Amino acid sequence: MPLLRRLSLALGLAVALVLVAVLGATALGGSGGHERSDRAGAADPRPGAAAERRPARPAAEPAPRSTPTATTAPTPPPPPTATATATPSPTPELVPGPALLSPGDDGAEVRELQARLAQIDWFDAGLTDHYGEITEAAVRGFQDKRAIPVTGEVDQRTMDRLLAMTTEPTDAELEGRTQQAGALDPRCLQGRVICVDKSTSTLRWVVDGEVLRTLDARFGAAGTPTREGVFEVYRMSRDHVSSLYDTAMPYAMFFSGGQAVHYSPDFAATGYAGASHGCVNTRDLAGVAALFDEVRLGDDVVVYWS
Repeated sequence: MPLLRRLSLALGLAVALVLVAVLGATALGGSGGHERSDRAGAADPRPGAAAERRPARPAAEPAPRSTPTATTAPTPPPPPTATATATPSPTPELVPGPALLSPGDDGAEVRELQARLAQIDWFDAGLTDHYGEITEAAVRGFQDKRAIPVTGEVDQRTMDRLLAMTTEPTDAELEGRTQQAGALDPRCLQGRVICVDKSTSTLRWVVDGEVLRTLDARFGAAGTPTREGVFEVYRMSRDHVSSLYDTAMPYAMFFSGGQAVHYSPDFAATGYAGASHGCVNTRDLAGVAALFDEVRLGDDVVVYWS
């Protein structure tokens, strides 16, 4: 091959290589490489570049900054309204009425008062016609229990309440007989006999088989029992005081050694909760005083179980 032709071919090949290199560089510059991505809106000098260019993606709008909402302060609750509290009216003080019966009085009305109080266990003593300390204490207790002015005197309010709670006292109640007497021992049916029944805690004054008086009775304790059998009254002492126990034994009627029938203040005060030292206790002062006036030395005393 001639030298000139070889040179032409070499030159043509070199030119071709240069063109390829230039075209490649141009193509790379027109693609908008990563160095041009931040040049938004720059004009592309190439013909038809505007038609090829896609619309620019709108930049993401920044999230709107939240406008702080005005927070309304909570309304405090209204202060509590003071409720008008009705002031309770003071309970009027009860004023006792005029006394119908009072300490120091005597008579059948006092005995009936005692009998009615005894029906509801406010009077545990022998019935008398005298309004004394025992009766006054019983009335006070009755009044206090029922919110009646406590005076120890019986006014109309006290009497009305007592009448509503009790019944008309029987003759036995007015005589102070609260125990039901049992059958008379045959030894009590003849002559003049103080007939003492341990079974029913009663003492009866019997003359020729007729019962003239009945009294409640209390006897000796287990260590000092009242002896049983038939005896006679051998000694009587109206204002007797025990030389052994130094206690009062009013209207004492001795029938067996130191054992006697007599009035007992303790029996009148405590009832059957106590016991004697062997004597036959009675608690009706007026009743035993009347018995003392009727009994004579030598009269029989019969102590038995019915």
